[in-house]
Amino acid sequence: MPAATPSDDVLLEAAIEYLRTELLPTLEGYHSFQTRVTINALGMILRGLRQGAALDEAETARLAELLGQDGSRAELNAMLAARIRDGELALDDAALRQHIRRALEEALQVNNPKWLKT
Repeated sequence: MPAATPSDDVLLEAAIEYLRTELLPTLEGYHSFQTRVTINALGMILRGLRQGAALDEAETARLAELLGQDGSRAELNAMLAARIRDGELALDDAALRQHIRRALEEALQVNNPKWLKT
């Protein structure tokens, strides 16, 4: 992409701002609702672009520590599920509970950060 082209996150942020401040106030009913849904979806994409890689790395590191093994995030999550299913890792394990809590917080950072403030 040429250097003069704005980055994807800057373009998404501009689109969100336009929808929120210029278009949304002119709409009612169904179209207002659908525009809010679109703004929320674009916000999730924007947060994923900005935070996704770091959150994925953090989860991978936690999983590797919890399981004592290396691998991709997908491989480690599959291994975690298998160990839980096979009874090798108890659901009341403090490290597992901390990992799950942190993973949920990280998912909410992307999906809907407002839920973290309640």
